[in-house]
Amino acid sequence: MNDRSCSNKKIGILFQSKVSATGTLAEQLAKVVGDTGASVWVCSAWEEEKACEQIEGTRFVICLGGDGTILRAARIASPRGIPILGVNLGRVGFMTELNAEDALARVPAFVEGVGWVEERAMLQAEVASANIAPLHALNDVVVGRGERCRLIRVKAAINGELLTTYKCDGLIVATATGSTGYSLAAGGPILHPQAEDMLLKPIAAHLSLATALVLPAETTVELEVSTTHKATLSVDGQVEVPLNNGDVVRVKRSPYVTKMIRAEWPLPFYGTLMPKLEKRE
Repeated sequence: MNDRSCSNKKIGILFQSKVSATGTLAEQLAKVVGDTGASVWVCSAWEEEKACEQIEGTRFVICLGGDGTILRAARIASPRGIPILGVNLGRVGFMTELNAEDALARVPAFVEGVGWVEERAMLQAEVASANIAPLHALNDVVVGRGERCRLIRVKAAINGELLTTYKCDGLIVATATGSTGYSLAAGGPILHPQAEDMLLKPIAAHLSLATALVLPAETTVELEVSTTHKATLSVDGQVEVPLNNGDVVRVKRSPYVTKMIRAEWPLPFYGTLMPKLEKRE
C-alpha cells in the first residue's frame, strides 16, 4: 500500500454479528487501531445501510468472520474501491488473511502501510424484466429452481450465440473466487483466484450438457428461464430475486473488483488449497 493511502487513518470494522466472539474481537481491534492514531468505525456486516453511511473516506475495512462475511463486506466496499482485510473466525477462510489469534498483534502493521492489494474479479447480473439495479457478486450468480423439487429449463447463450437448453436444478456462473464454492460442490474445476475467467456450471443436469465451461473475462452469458413454477436468481447465496417463466438473466464481468489486503507476495494458494478444502469435511 502506498504512502499516500497511509495518510488516511480512517479504518472500518465489519463483523459477523451472529457470533459473539466477533463482537468482542471487534471492540478489541477498535482499541488497538485507535491507539495507532486512526479513527475507527464499527458495524455489523448485516447492517449494510448503516455501514454504507459510515464507509465514505475509509482507507480499508477489517472484516471479522468467515468467507460469507467477506461476501457481505464486498457488496459494501467494492463499489467504492475500498480494500478489505479479512480476519477468519469461520471454518475455512479461503479469502481471509489473518487468524483471530494473531489479528490484534498484526493489524497495526497494516494500518501503518504493510502489505499489498490483490484484486478479485466480480460478476454483474441483470434481470431484463425486473426494475432493479444491477447486482454484483464476488463468488457466483445462480439461476435455479425455487422451493419445488422439479427441474427447470434454462436456455443459455454466450455472447449472443445459442449454446444449449439445460434441463437441470440450476446454472452457476462463478468467478475464480467462487470456483472453490458452490461450483466446486457441483463438480466444477478450481481456478486460481487471480484468474479473470468465469465458469458456467450446471447443477444436476438431466440429459443435457453437464460439463463446466471456462469462459473468457469479456463474455456475456444470457440465461432464459422456462418453467411452470417459480425459479430464483441468487447472488452470492445472500441476495435472491424471484424469476418467472421467460425471464432473462444477463451476467457479465462487473465494473467493480474486490480488493483484498495481503501480507505475502506472491499470493500463496496451491500450498494452502488442500488444507483449506479438508477443513470442510
